[in-house]
Amino acid sequence: MTRRLATALLVLLLAPLPLLAAQSGPSGSTPPAAPAPVNINTASQAQLETLPGVGARTAERIIEYRQKNGAFRKIEDLMNVQGIGERSFLRIRPLVSVAASRAEAGGPGQ
Repeated sequence: MTRRLATALLVLLLAPLPLLAAQSGPSGSTPPAAPAPVNINTASQAQLETLPGVGARTAERIIEYRQKNGAFRKIEDLMNVQGIGERSFLRIRPLVSVAASRAEAGGPGQ
């Protein structure tokens, strides 16, 4: 009787293991890569709208600001755009970059 009880307990303890293995993926696999940051100096309206809290109008304002003032020099400059306050900025800060556009990065002769 003790052997049956031990076997039953072992089965109950090991039963969830295949479910856990299916959820975690194959061993040695890497977690999915984080999406690349949205470059606010080159992003289209559609790309800007993928950011949390950025709708069509805010995306338009970002592009308008960029056209009037030139490239964003630092991410914090986003707070100069109407509709992006500190709370909005803190939500999107990890998701954006201000890499120079290709024309600016190419330098002379490009």
